[in-house]
Amino acid sequence: MKAEVDVRAYNREAWNGEVGRGNKWTLPVSPEVIAAARQGEWSLVLTPTKPVPRAWFGELAGKDVLGLASAGGQQCPVLAAAGANVTVFDNSPAQLGQDRLVAEREGLTLKLVEGDMKDLSAFADASFDLIFHPCSNCFVDAILPVWREAFRVLRPGGVLLAGICNPVRYLFDPAQEEQGVMRLKYTMPYSDFTSLTDEERRRYTDKAEPMVVGHSLEDQLGGQLAAGFVLTHLFEDKYEEKDLLSTFLPSFMATRAVKPPLRP
Repeated sequence: MKAEVDVRAYNREAWNGEVGRGNKWTLPVSPEVIAAARQGEWSLVLTPTKPVPRAWFGELAGKDVLGLASAGGQQCPVLAAAGANVTVFDNSPAQLGQDRLVAEREGLTLKLVEGDMKDLSAFADASFDLIFHPCSNCFVDAILPVWREAFRVLRPGGVLLAGICNPVRYLFDPAQEEQGVMRLKYTMPYSDFTSLTDEERRRYTDKAEPMVVGHSLEDQLGGQLAAGFVLTHLFEDKYEEKDLLSTFLPSFMATRAVKPPLRP
């Protein structure tokens, strides 16, 4: 019988551990990056490698921005240095600590809030002009609440920038993949927490690595539409470093969606 695992609690501790292990997404940006951002020279990623077009952001100066599940001392300090009023919301205290480190080092103002991305009740309706949400909703068990809450806390005309993992990433036999063979093993819906045997899950739990849920594209894209967003832009991306699936297809995408403005 499969053991029950608390998704949020497990991934909180796993990402705390990733900070100590120096995961690339936990490394704070350098002083040089912040200095350049203050001069208007900056770029950010929602997905592994491709920069988000600057036009997707609009004017940042003075805007209220929510970095949703976006801690780690990377994107949010850059947004603050570029002139935005930034709130960082994340499940991992250690990841939030990386943003605090950069803020204190660089004299930036960041509001840091720990919580579950499915529950943004810490914020009133229409609190933000922009939400920056990189590929991180694979670490929660349901994403429709994420889109609904994002829609609620955005102001009319506000923008949601989101990174998405194609769930096909998670359906291959990992042991075979290490041998250079892509063999489908798992089916949708997929979750490291429920689709694996206890023995298979130990591949991740023995090393205290984060575990993922492969949300369907229906929930990723259709979920944004169902929440009320209008999708305006989309691009695909893949890893540049060694990643067997990336030799076949891009398995990440970034989306830009807008909360419709109020009608006169």
